[in-house]
Amino acid sequence: MPTLDVFKADAFSLTSLTAAILKAPYQPRRIGQLGLFDEQPITTTTVMVEEKDGLLTLIPTSPRGGVPDTIGKPKRTARSFAVPHLARESHINADEVQNVRAFGSENEVEGVQTLVNRQLSFLRSMQEVTLEHLRIGAIKGVINDSDGTTPIYNLFTEFGVEQQTKSMVLGTTTTDVRAKCVEIIEQVEDALGAAAYTGIRAFCSSAFFAALIGHGEVKETFKYQEGDVLRRDLRNGFVFGGITWEVYRGSVGGVSFVEADYAYVFPEGVLTEKGGLFTTYFAPADFMETVNSPGLPMYAKQAVDPEFQRFVKIHSQSNPLPLCLMPRTVVKAYKSS
Repeated sequence: MPTLDVFKADAFSLTSLTAAILKAPYQPRRIGQLGLFDEQPITTTTVMVEEKDGLLTLIPTSPRGGVPDTIGKPKRTARSFAVPHLARESHINADEVQNVRAFGSENEVEGVQTLVNRQLSFLRSMQEVTLEHLRIGAIKGVINDSDGTTPIYNLFTEFGVEQQTKSMVLGTTTTDVRAKCVEIIEQVEDALGAAAYTGIRAFCSSAFFAALIGHGEVKETFKYQEGDVLRRDLRNGFVFGGITWEVYRGSVGGVSFVEADYAYVFPEGVLTEKGGLFTTYFAPADFMETVNSPGLPMYAKQAVDPEFQRFVKIHSQSNPLPLCLMPRTVVKAYKSS
């Protein structure tokens, strides 16, 4: 009969549980689904970033006593970012593992592991939606905490650069919307400088998107589209004026990820000298076993109730820092009259 002693098996070690949570079913989130962010492991809990002309880049490490990286002139501004620590826990009570056995098997470890994997999948889902929230903040330039309003980092304030905006004037029937799109593309390209890109996408609020597709010029364009475009749900994305426009759904604490009447327009497929335009840095977990090791996207560990052995606590954590290395490349467009 299974008991809490089963958790002493290797199947429930830090390595095994971490491997299990990383293999748990992926819950699609739009930013993750698009693969916008590169992922880089780091061995520390802080990231040193330098800024020059609106470009944020990581400062490379150098051997102690060796020759450091030369940044030259003009003088650049350096900032240290502490990596956010995201931890959640779940409990498995003794009664839940009582008489647990995998179907068709006498292996009690296998049965209990199925129960643990279900908890890990739930914890991973919570971590993923939190990471999505942090990443949309990096795209917008302001990374907020879980309440949706308390800033963790404001990239524009930190580095003294201004956000680019564009009034689309969608409330006026005579507005040349296509020309507005070209102006946004030019703003993005000016901020990119010599960096190449593969496309430009916009995450829109429902109100902004409704005003866009309801504008006379855009509606006139639909008359010449293929039948498939006219039949499908345009909220999932359509191209107009060289920009892929789509509705971005998501909210936290009653605060929408994308504010009403706004859209955030950004380039895709951009590579800088230090990596992707959008990059998530993963720091190691705060366990003795993981000190100074390259960070993983997620970790999991378990501990049995030390007093009465009534439950097992499953601990999960992620230590991500998503950044946009060129904040001015993201243009905040608004509907306006």
